[in-house]
Amino acid sequence: QVTLVESGGGLVQTGGSLRLSCAASGRTLSSLTMGWFRQAPGKEREFVASISWSGGGTDYADSVKGRFTISRDNAKNTVLLQMNILTSEDTAVYYCAAGAPRPWTIVRAMGVNGFDYWGQGTQVTVSS
Repeated sequence: QVTLVESGGGLVQTGGSLRLSCAASGRTLSSLTMGWFRQAPGKEREFVASISWSGGGTDYADSVKGRFTISRDNAKNTVLLQMNILTSEDTAVYYCAAGAPRPWTIVRAMGVNGFDYWGQGTQVTVSS
């Protein structure tokens, strides 16, 4: 069993930055694929980014590519999401997720179904 806890959300102005953190307990994350998803009001949960168990492979949704960076520190059992140049379109609850190691193409194709463990989410609000 893995427990994930997100932190770092908040209110930021357009063009600003936030860094989300996901801390895990119960099991080491070093063998798991990690991901970030987000869900805006009235919308489905959508993929944001994923990172392979080794950290050597990353994947991003087109909407965040070039602005967001996912990273992991297996020694600290944490995953980070650095978010820059934020816009109102990024306003959502952001969720950290962990799942079995798979090629990034499979992870992307499976979406939320590719992850077995989820955090409770952290709110990110971008004001214009």
